[in-house]
Amino acid sequence: MKAYLITDPYYYGSDAVTLEKQLRTTLKKHHVTHACFRDKSTPDIDTLAETFVFTCRLHGIEHIYINSHIELACKLGAIGVHLTSLQLAQIPYAKALNLHVIASTHNNEEINQAVALGADILTYSPVFATPHKGNPKGLEDLKDKVDRIRANIIALGGIVSAAHIKGIEETGAYGFASIRYFIEN
Repeated sequence: MKAYLITDPYYYGSDAVTLEKQLRTTLKKHHVTHACFRDKSTPDIDTLAETFVFTCRLHGIEHIYINSHIELACKLGAIGVHLTSLQLAQIPYAKALNLHVIASTHNNEEINQAVALGADILTYSPVFATPHKGNPKGLEDLKDKVDRIRANIIALGGIVSAAHIKGIEETGAYGFASIRYFIEN
């Protein structure tokens, strides 16, 4: 099962030195297969994203993504971009630039749209309770999506324990994504 680390400035800081230090510590503790730089609050993210890509490469991570910023992902040589559910219409543009696309989805309509537009991987969330993200979908709903949808689905949202990961693995999901799991464990 794939392990997808997503950053957040609350945990990784909003300066390059703090980001690199925290990311190195996290990558030494956890086996991460996919990693995404996500920062929705820092004004100048280019330097931070560059530090993120460099540090991930030093740790042998091949599947490096930039959240939302298609051109920045291209500029930094990231394998791809993680688009929000509000950016699904941009999937063809990202694919035309030879980027691998992870698309955030939360319901059947978004799933169908992302698949039709050619997303390579879908995140489906929130699987478990997480602040400000609505009611959790739960493992049964995740399993239903995994069984019905012909796409690689990564569970996202509220994943903070080994028990959560075991439950996700039992659904047959392609992987799990988390911000807090990689920091708190």
